[in-house]
Amino acid sequence: MDVLGKLFGSENKVKTLRLFLFNPETPFTAEAVAGRIRGGLYTARQELSTLRQIRLIRNKFFFARVAKRNRGKHGKRTLVRKKVSGFVLNASFPYLQELRRLLLNTSLVKGDEIARRFSSTGKIKLLIIAGTFIQDPESRLDILIVGDHLRRSSVEHRMKTLESEIGKELQYAAFETGEFNYRLGLYDKLVRDVLDYPHVVVLDKLGLPPVELGRKPSTLTAEP
Repeated sequence: MDVLGKLFGSENKVKTLRLFLFNPETPFTAEAVAGRIRGGLYTARQELSTLRQIRLIRNKFFFARVAKRNRGKHGKRTLVRKKVSGFVLNASFPYLQELRRLLLNTSLVKGDEIARRFSSTGKIKLLIIAGTFIQDPESRLDILIVGDHLRRSSVEHRMKTLESEIGKELQYAAFETGEFNYRLGLYDKLVRDVLDYPHVVVLDKLGLPPVELGRKPSTLTAEP
């Protein structure tokens, strides 16, 4: 991300670009963009203004659910369907394919960096990446985490950070070691769908044999 951030001027711009490239048909309000890139509203509006000026995105009105406060001093907020103004990817932008290749088809986050980020969420025993991280849209999960004493809130926080950097929602599963071994023994469909299809083993302290990981000993290892 550092190299791309310097190339494009800021990491927030890279996050905003990826958000629209990963979600080409989805419109976003400025507030939604700010939330997804985990930046302030002012920053989001600046990035959106730049991208609109070069016609990478275009204005679009659409219906969305927005919070509305009911009357009264202590009125509760309710969600109402309302027409709002936002932005959507301009499919006719002349350099769209080049941007896709640069921002989507390159390594999003290296395996060892992902391992480092989740190292403080518990005693990690197994970490596997798939899906988005290896350009496999058919995968059910992007990250599989197995460990002892996992702190769910910490795992969720780090997933949200990754989502903001990558620009799309990620699918993940986190299991305590005992539960994972139980599922593995039962040939749980979710676990097998990850292990039997393309994936990268970032960390394996369980000592699972290659046959369980659905790969030969020398294939699909994490990036150095």
